[in-house]
Amino acid sequence: MPAFIELNEFMIPIGGMIMVVLIVGMVFWFKAREKELQYHQEMRIREMEHQRKMKEIELEVEKTRARQGSEKAA
Repeated sequence: MPAFIELNEFMIPIGGMIMVVLIVGMVFWFKAREKELQYHQEMRIREMEHQRKMKEIELEVEKTRARQGSEKAA
C-alpha cells in the first residue's frame, strides 16, 4: 500500500474534526464579540446619561450661586 493512501486515511477524519472545532470556535468568538459590543454600547449610554446629569447639577449650582450673589448685593 502506498504511503500517501495511509496518510490520506488519517488526514481526512482529522481534518474533519479540525474543521468542526474551527467552526465552533468561530461561532463562540462571534457571540463573545457581539456581547462585548453590546456591553460597550450600554456603558456609553450610561456615560452619556451621567454627563447629562452632571451638567444639570452644574447648572443648578450656578443658579444657586447667582441667587446667593444677588441676595447679598441687595
